[in-house]
Amino acid sequence: MQTHMSREIGEIPEAAARLLDRSAASLAAAGQALRDKDPAFLITIARGSSDHAAHFIKYAVELQAGRPVASLGPSLASIYKTNLKLAGGAAIAISQSGKSPDIVSMAQAATDAGAVTIALTNTLPSPMASACSHALDICAGPELAVAATKSYVNSVVAGLAVLAEWTNDDELRRAVAELPGHLQRAVGLEWDELALALAGAESLYMLGRGPALAIAGEAALKFKETSEVHAEAYSAAEVLHGPVALVSSNFPVITFAARDAAEGSVTDIADSLADKGGLVFATSDKVKKARPLPFVATGHPLTDALALILPFYGFVEAWSRSRGFNPDAPAALKKVTETR
Repeated sequence: MQTHMSREIGEIPEAAARLLDRSAASLAAAGQALRDKDPAFLITIARGSSDHAAHFIKYAVELQAGRPVASLGPSLASIYKTNLKLAGGAAIAISQSGKSPDIVSMAQAATDAGAVTIALTNTLPSPMASACSHALDICAGPELAVAATKSYVNSVVAGLAVLAEWTNDDELRRAVAELPGHLQRAVGLEWDELALALAGAESLYMLGRGPALAIAGEAALKFKETSEVHAEAYSAAEVLHGPVALVSSNFPVITFAARDAAEGSVTDIADSLADKGGLVFATSDKVKKARPLPFVATGHPLTDALALILPFYGFVEAWSRSRGFNPDAPAALKKVTETR
């Protein structure tokens, strides 16, 4: 029987195309607002998978727009009632439901402080959308599985589309427009070798750099959510500063490498961990000792990194079922988490 999660993973390419079609005017308007504001900095407001989408957008903005981006804890507004000085900046708030009280409070505080605020949500209208100066429908459609997949991808796609408009970057515009086709190819990839190798795994590392580090964070969360496996995400550089001590015989490591400036350093580190005896996989054909995983090269470093999550989603959904879990309904979790 097909799970909701499996079906929703398969819907990702169509959902991305729907977003780019139906929300085109709103994406352009948000990009224009950022161009008019010319913010000195940008903050992100999110939790869970949405925060991993925000982490991806952080790297994309810093790389493309040269503006520093920081993730602010929503409790600054909801619990601590801090008056933040944000008049010179912009904010992106991300929430599928758009109604978690602390996210709404922080978004409203950013708007009140003078920031240009953009809501990325799968629910319009919603309290978060009302709290922001621009509300974008990510058009993911109904998502029944507790583990977010298509809403995560569409949040990133929306962020990249806004970024392309903000920076007036035709190359990124083309890459985003072509993304649904690349995602369709990526969703068909299988990581069967990884599934066999991780049969008895109880703990593993996820590595990446730049936008691919955000992908590693999202992948680690999905391992915990769907399979109750302890997975930790690290920068491929940071892992050498302490965490590498755990990498010994057959310790599993999944390395997310995009076709970008960091690929060489990431694959070198993956090979060095394989040399230590680690069971290391990497989404690159440049590795010499680590085991390569299938990937889709999109022709742009940002969309290339995003496409890496699709074959992982397919893998972890199947692997969860193989371990006797229901990936649609992880224990002790619910679809909408309303924190204060």
